[in-house]
Amino acid sequence: MVVERFAPSPTGYLHLGHGFSALTAYDAAIAQEGRFLLRIEDIDTARSKPEYEDAIYEDLRWLGIKWEEPVLRQSERMDHYNAALERLTDMGLCYPCSCTRRDIIEALSAPQEGSEQQFGPDGAIYPRTCCTRSMAQKSDTDAVRLDMRKAVAALGVLSGTGYTELGENVGWKSLSSDYLVERCGDIVLARRDIGTSYHLAVVVDDAAQAVTHVTRGADMAPATPIHVLLQNLLSLPTPNYRHHRLIRDDTGKRLAKRHDALALRTLRGSGWTPDDVREAVKP
Repeated sequence: MVVERFAPSPTGYLHLGHGFSALTAYDAAIAQEGRFLLRIEDIDTARSKPEYEDAIYEDLRWLGIKWEEPVLRQSERMDHYNAALERLTDMGLCYPCSCTRRDIIEALSAPQEGSEQQFGPDGAIYPRTCCTRSMAQKSDTDAVRLDMRKAVAALGVLSGTGYTELGENVGWKSLSSDYLVERCGDIVLARRDIGTSYHLAVVVDDAAQAVTHVTRGADMAPATPIHVLLQNLLSLPTPNYRHHRLIRDDTGKRLAKRHDALALRTLRGSGWTPDDVREAVKP
């Protein structure tokens, strides 16, 4: 059975782009007589607010979207993320990192001659300053990173590892060791302030909810190989992925939660109907 999900973070009000993503996933589930799940990704407890979570429910109900209960909330699942992190640690794939953002910026500000600074799904590629540290040296103020070189080596030849992409870019996408090592780098698995990361939590939760189809914006496509890598390392199933086009404002910029004029609650207050939303996001 097809299982789709919508997984917003309650750190602001949903905008037109969120509405498009939720409707795309919901319509796909209904068309296949499948299941539709709602997940609240609130691991960033400092920025997540109850009023934003309440607004998510209100906006989705207004759009006519129904979901299964109970709603999964990431803030209640830290034990599961810790277990996944412990497994990766036991495999020898993790190391603690004490670098601050300032440390990383300074390390990258003077690249070696002939080198070019690379950027990946999480921004500038981490320069592996702490890669020789062992997890036995970890302090309470350290983050935990995945040693991407060791992770790729643990999977051996990656040519047979990949995922199915649906939508406009349909087809089988094989993982590339060069892409993972050079363009993604040693990603954070556990932030020092929240104890996990988006990459680790989303992989664990998609498996726990038996999600078969992940529908999300094209801006998340570069991170998908990371998620597929983690799924394989943790012996978790890999869903199909559908990365849809992004909804942009009149200037061509991608919508963000700061776009209050295009927040669903603002549009609803100005007289928009759910049909108006669907019309506005048509190709």
